[in-house]
Amino acid sequence: MFTAQEKINRELFVGNTPPGTSEALLLQFLNGAMKRVGICRQDETPLIQCRVNSKFAFVECVSIDDANRALSLNGIPFLGSCLKVSRPSKYVGPHVPAKTWQQLTGQPIPANVTPLTEGSAEDKINRELFVGNTTPEMSAEMIMDFLGKALVQVGLASKPGNPIVACRVSGKFAFVELRSIEEAAKALNLNNIPYMGTQLRVGRPSKYTGPSTPHGNWEDILSRYLSGELKLPSEGGSVSKAKSDTVKVTKVVELENMLTLQDLQNDEEFTEIFEDTKVECSQFGTVKNVVIPRSGPGVTKIFLEYASTDDATKAIRGLRGKTFDGKKVKANYFDEEAFLKKDFS
Repeated sequence: MFTAQEKINRELFVGNTPPGTSEALLLQFLNGAMKRVGICRQDETPLIQCRVNSKFAFVECVSIDDANRALSLNGIPFLGSCLKVSRPSKYVGPHVPAKTWQQLTGQPIPANVTPLTEGSAEDKINRELFVGNTTPEMSAEMIMDFLGKALVQVGLASKPGNPIVACRVSGKFAFVELRSIEEAAKALNLNNIPYMGTQLRVGRPSKYTGPSTPHGNWEDILSRYLSGELKLPSEGGSVSKAKSDTVKVTKVVELENMLTLQDLQNDEEFTEIFEDTKVECSQFGTVKNVVIPRSGPGVTKIFLEYASTDDATKAIRGLRGKTFDGKKVKANYFDEEAFLKKDFS
């Protein structure tokens, strides 16, 4: 028998449902979508119960693992709108990173479908940051202007304009709201930035329950920017992963600018490169697997699977920006599912 909490952890909230949506139709649609993209087997029915309200519904999954996979249905087009699929408010399990339907399928939202808007309470918490060590002389406008310009200066803004859209000050601290979750994650690098005789503490608010976001501090970022490692978006660079505006922390590291096609042609030389890479990269943590494609997608890149995300983060910090054969090494997280499927495109 499942406990009441276990049942809640197997449930998902489905928001933005059109009026008149039937329970049977919604279940059939979502189960079919999961089978169509391969996040469940063709003979499985991962969603088994549904309760529909006027503008939202709750669906119950066979298992917590099924619920984790079904999170990737978030944003799926349904009868002219995009469904919001997330954990219910009573969920108390661990945070499970998940792609949106668009990220999973690579399909854009159809022109006649209304996209989801970033406006939920959860979304706002993910876009907010705590700013400590403020002084009474600092107004909300001053903090917004100062931190916004700092973000733009070192290329942490994703598009033109001030990334900070709101600020509320309370005594010796403040809260700032960024215009996107991505820029909130980047703004964590402002921690310890000097301002008006003090160093501002920038971090997540206590209500934040999302994944841990690896970041440096202002000294790190400023040093990397002044050395040319970081560039402004207009100069063709960014602190985020080249393939995605959002950095997803994984146990797999992708390395670029370390190999050439000639390095991969000779069997003996390839074996030597493989062994040297494994030994060298083991200094950052336990390397479970090394993959070096010799042809096709991912050729000339190196993929490292570490035992933990902490080990992968250490490797990225240790390898990124190092000079190898006259070129700067690029090191980024790589999607674990794609790695397991040997999809290096």
